[in-house]
Amino acid sequence: MRLAWFSPVPPVRTGIAGRSAELIAALAARGASLDVYSQASPDAERADAAAGHAITGAIGNVTAHSAHDFVWRQAQRPYDLTVYQFGNSSHHDYIWPYALRYPGLVVLHDTRLHHARAALLLRERRADDYRREFAWNHPGVNADLAELAVAGLDSALYYDWPMARTLIASARLVAVHGEGTRLALLDVMQRNGVAPADITDRIVAIRLGDGSTLAEGEARDVRARVRAAYGIPPDAIVFGVFGGLTPEKRIPQVLAAFANVRAHVPDARLLLGGAPAAHYDVHADIAARRLADRVVVTGYLPTEADLAACIAACDVSVNLRWPTARETSGPWLLALAAGVPTIVTDLVHMTGFPSLDPRTWRVNHAGARGAKSEGPPADGDAVCVAVDVLDEDHSLRLAMRRLGTDAPLRERLGRAGHAWWTREHSPAVMVDDYVAAIALAMARPAPVAGLPPHAHDDGDRRLRTLVEPFGIAAALSRDRLLR
Repeated sequence: MRLAWFSPVPPVRTGIAGRSAELIAALAARGASLDVYSQASPDAERADAAAGHAITGAIGNVTAHSAHDFVWRQAQRPYDLTVYQFGNSSHHDYIWPYALRYPGLVVLHDTRLHHARAALLLRERRADDYRREFAWNHPGVNADLAELAVAGLDSALYYDWPMARTLIASARLVAVHGEGTRLALLDVMQRNGVAPADITDRIVAIRLGDGSTLAEGEARDVRARVRAAYGIPPDAIVFGVFGGLTPEKRIPQVLAAFANVRAHVPDARLLLGGAPAAHYDVHADIAARRLADRVVVTGYLPTEADLAACIAACDVSVNLRWPTARETSGPWLLALAAGVPTIVTDLVHMTGFPSLDPRTWRVNHAGARGAKSEGPPADGDAVCVAVDVLDEDHSLRLAMRRLGTDAPLRERLGRAGHAWWTREHSPAVMVDDYVAAIALAMARPAPVAGLPPHAHDDGDRRLRTLVEPFGIAAALSRDRLLR
């Protein structure tokens, strides 16, 4: 099986890049041959080469290429399938033209892509293309709303307009992480005017895997080493937040709740593991709350091993998201793998497992039907604590206070969370789901999408303009150029 694989890969600093590298290695180990296509701009060539060598160093059937090489390689010897990894960031900008013209398996790590897609089109001064694409993606929405983005208003309303229909319509198959995410995507597409019959059979749920299990002795050693490195007492109760330190991770709300919890857990510490965001001064916020002696900011953690170690050193991992692009949190999965109890935001796509409501401390099974394995965990085996975003400040204080003082509850949550991770989020089950999705996508015909005209643009307008004075523009065609 020959696969073309479009994705950012390390050293790009994203969770998607890391998962992609793991999948490439795992699929190659199962016999697939992969050509990995990364960023094609001149400034990225050296990074591409480094990334390619990092991935292919010990794998004989994986080769790294610039994305510029895909068209002629595909024309000379078509791939069995092309796999596209998409997230809501500029790291995926280069993938769009290929995904829209060469149908394959599209994996949406975020189901809201509007921020990145609008930024790309408007940065290239393609406002009319953006307007057309906005209208085509959301036929039930007033097209004049596109003017918000054209005017430069980067709004949270973007989350209501996914800008994903073009990818869904042009793909052989679309995969999202979890049945809850799939149902939420179908719902928002319908509310934006897209008929369910047009997309329902194009979207499947797969499981996202991340993390690994630490042996008991190894976990103790990691915990002691990380705490010593950051000056955290061995017996302190440590809450942790991981990844980019952005307002969307609810860092201000976590700091406020932590300040409240200190009265009940005097030895508590807060470990913020990740790079501070440019648009949010986390250090100023910490100082304003007089928490500088109790909060540790690690800065960017360069490897996933560093990130996993910091998570394993905590007693509680706080994994909040709002607004959300319907992503599954990688640090949350790492915490589950490490057996660390977790607090999450109760979101519509976070289904398939029972959780505890901190207002009642009762188990909520409302989302457990989304489990892919045989039935949900037994009653009482809550996987995490879930905070209602409409009661966030109050519920978060309750959750952190209880978990900071109740060691038996932390133990139960950590054990149940690890069991859930083993069934639903280990790397092995992720690879199994990819193998099944790849087979399904290969068996499906290429769709007739009827996309906006600019989506089919060859990208050769400048070439035709340059050769027109010589009278050969009419002779140019993609097929002739590729012979």
